[in-house]
Amino acid sequence: MTEAQVMTGLEAAYAFPVVRRRFPIGQFATGFGAIAALAFIAAVVGKSQAVEWSAIPAFMIDPSILGGLLLTLQLTVAAMLIGIALGAVLSAMAISGNIVLQTMAAGFVWCFRGVPLIVQIFFWFNIALFVPDLKLGGIDISVNAIVTPAVAGLLALGLHEAANMSEVIRAGLLSVDSGQHDACRALGMTRGQALRGIVLPQAIRVIIPPTGNQAIGMLKASAIVSVIGMEDLLTRAQHIYARNFLVIELLIVASIWYLAVTTIATVGQHYLERAFARGYGRRNAARANAAVAAEDSRP
Repeated sequence: MTEAQVMTGLEAAYAFPVVRRRFPIGQFATGFGAIAALAFIAAVVGKSQAVEWSAIPAFMIDPSILGGLLLTLQLTVAAMLIGIALGAVLSAMAISGNIVLQTMAAGFVWCFRGVPLIVQIFFWFNIALFVPDLKLGGIDISVNAIVTPAVAGLLALGLHEAANMSEVIRAGLLSVDSGQHDACRALGMTRGQALRGIVLPQAIRVIIPPTGNQAIGMLKASAIVSVIGMEDLLTRAQHIYARNFLVIELLIVASIWYLAVTTIATVGQHYLERAFARGYGRRNAARANAAVAAEDSRP
């Protein structure tokens, strides 16, 4: 029996009757209901006489609001850099095989990921209550002069993010097949060389999506520093509506800016993931072609 006859027999054995596609009434009804609900909410909000809609565009470009937005972006970037750098060190400690380093990394993650962020912010803001000054070479340095509200907010956000990023990076490193580590050891590579040259380039594809989500979450979480008086976007909006009583209008302005920045970050994350996925696909194709070529070259 030829291969064509076998395939014909299989197709006949597993043939299914052709069913005509039905009109998706349920999907149409659900979509129409969702659009109607959104239109109703928009109409109710738009007709509200308690909101001065004309004031929103003016406050969108208010210098105070833009200054708060800039501080929010700076705080987010700085906290993420601290989180990624320290998180990478902690993840390397967690998989190092050294019980002391593993315990230290686990303790750090347990503490800074388990305590609520707002508690950590108040802790760093009030750290001078039990460490009033530092003595360095006979010089007394006031902790209050060092740990300003900006530093307290950055420490809280950065250390909290480091604990989260440690788990993200550790999960990415562990996603690489253990055979890769064995091959590196067989080639005489050290753990550091294997991590930098072999493991991390493969793990980065797994690490990027949750890192992007963490960055977007950090942007929104940065608003919590308003409780210690940092002049971020939300705090600036609060200062303005405390004077003119346009509470909803200023909150809408802040929300629009948060949504705009998170949208830009989401689009950037999407294209970054596509770039790394495309490179990963090319590497897999190259490996497959090399394996086929090696198989064909065998006698």
